[in-house]
Amino acid sequence: MLPSISFSQMERELNLTDHDDKQFHFGINLGTNRAFYHFSFTPRFFNPTNNDSVLVVESLQSTGINLAWLVNMRVSDHFDLRTYPLNLVFTEKAFQYHLKFPDRLAKEDSITTRKVQGITMSLPVQIKFSSDRINNFKVYMLGGGKIEYDFAANAGEKNTEKQIKLDKLDYGLEAGIGFHFYFPVFVFSPEIKLGWGFKNLHVPDDNLKFSNVIDQIKSRTITLSFIVE
Repeated sequence: MLPSISFSQMERELNLTDHDDKQFHFGINLGTNRAFYHFSFTPRFFNPTNNDSVLVVESLQSTGINLAWLVNMRVSDHFDLRTYPLNLVFTEKAFQYHLKFPDRLAKEDSITTRKVQGITMSLPVQIKFSSDRINNFKVYMLGGGKIEYDFAANAGEKNTEKQIKLDKLDYGLEAGIGFHFYFPVFVFSPEIKLGWGFKNLHVPDDNLKFSNVIDQIKSRTITLSFIVE
């Protein structure tokens, strides 16, 4: 009798039993991200006769925040299509240069850091695959594409203070995993995902010594999100 009583209690304690059956539901996403760049170099970087100053270039990771509004559409029992029509991403990526001949008048040192601010509007479209619900818990995986527009990118500026010029438009893929926890009045979903940018964001400028040694720059992000639906 004890197992049957315990099972009936678990059934009565199920929260939001009709949540996953709704055609549409909405949510608020608050998250944090770690962003950095993946890049390749021009032949100038490897030629000591042309490059007499920049010895090493590294991309430093930095922390940012995400604010988004989620729209989820049910496709079947295990598949959903979702997007974030309003999705703001705030990042600060940085390049660290090791210089052989730093320009002291320009406040350079043997190790100089150049930061790149980012205020990005992102539009992802994702397919979510969910497991069966176990009481008030469910696990899911997601994957899809995204288009991003960085309002703070400086590709069109003439005076960049010897920094790097980056394009405003980017596109790429995202993939991740998350968990649904069903509460009496809402669903709480922590998730983690990886993002790969496919476009070369670098706008070459031979007059910028911090830029002319770099060929391609592509974005990479790791995002931890907390979603309330």
